[in-house]
Amino acid sequence: MPDAVAAPRAQIRTEQAGRIAYYHDTRGQGRPLVLVHSINAAPSTFEVKPLFEHYAGRRPVYSIDLPGFGHSERSERAYSAELYANAIRALLEQVVQAPADVLALSLSAEFAARAALGSPASVASLVLISPTGFSERGLPPQLVGRAVHGLIGARLWSQGLYDLVASRRSIRHYLGKSFHGQPPQALLDYAYATSHQPGARHAPLIFLSTLLFTREAVANLYARLKTLPVLAIADRDPYVTFERLPDLVARQSNWQQQRLAPHRGLPQWERPEALFAALDDFWAGV
Repeated sequence: MPDAVAAPRAQIRTEQAGRIAYYHDTRGQGRPLVLVHSINAAPSTFEVKPLFEHYAGRRPVYSIDLPGFGHSERSERAYSAELYANAIRALLEQVVQAPADVLALSLSAEFAARAALGSPASVASLVLISPTGFSERGLPPQLVGRAVHGLIGARLWSQGLYDLVASRRSIRHYLGKSFHGQPPQALLDYAYATSHQPGARHAPLIFLSTLLFTREAVANLYARLKTLPVLAIADRDPYVTFERLPDLVARQSNWQQQRLAPHRGLPQWERPEALFAALDDFWAGV
């Protein structure tokens, strides 16, 4: 599988998360930027490619392939929110080694918040694009999630089920819902390629069972970020809603919210210039 961005790719090894791949461009000066892709059937650093390419050479930039995705280890194991948070922390503590601006997409916003709570000295600010955890609709109990994973993860049919989810037609359908127009063909092609690597089904099937989501994420994660500068960017998203976000922003002065309308969860592809301007303005105040 080709690299997602034209930058050096390296790896670290951790006890819990195994081999973690990341891209880096350290030509620029200033505070490091760490990019974290979303979680779905076919994510990778390619999702944040416009951000990586824009900031490369202007400041140190890193992008992680989370465990189970991209060029990172895809073994069959107990993927969890804590595992993903620890992977981000490992990159911050072992590689970046300086307070960084962390930008995360969708469900990975929860992992980034966990990482910031666990290693506060490593994170200078958080940007959360279409963050999960702010919907009024609750998640099913974890017991239900485990039962669902036991069903869809059964060896007899798990690969066949995943092949349906990761087919070209399915990828085009689900990625297409995240764009007002047509998704870029290069994004579709890379999503298909990364979803057809050995072991690609393991992490997505746990994601589909809802076991990677934090129950009551507002109280248990986001509201605990009381001093760290946080920017939430949320307009419309076909997969998550944000009813509880304005209340948190109103209650905690370290939180900001912008819509950057219109976009459907991937403004780095649909509204890149508006996103870059919003990010630069936010980071200038950190």
